[in-house]
Amino acid sequence: MPKQKTHSGAKKRLRLTGSGKVMRERVNNRHLAEHKSSRRKRRLQLDQVLSKGDAAKGLKLLGKR
Repeated sequence: MPKQKTHSGAKKRLRLTGSGKVMRERVNNRHLAEHKSSRRKRRLQLDQVLSKGDAAKGLKLLGKR
């Protein structure tokens, strides 16, 4: 049987932590930043943990389950 391929979009957008959580970047921090407050831009820099249901889907796309 051939090997499973990792989903290209998922590997660009998701990452796994050492403890097995699936992390993603927050949206709205790529452009049009001039009118956004510094506080908002700082908050948007932090990665976010995927919810339980989405994490299961993400792990499957990454080929970890």
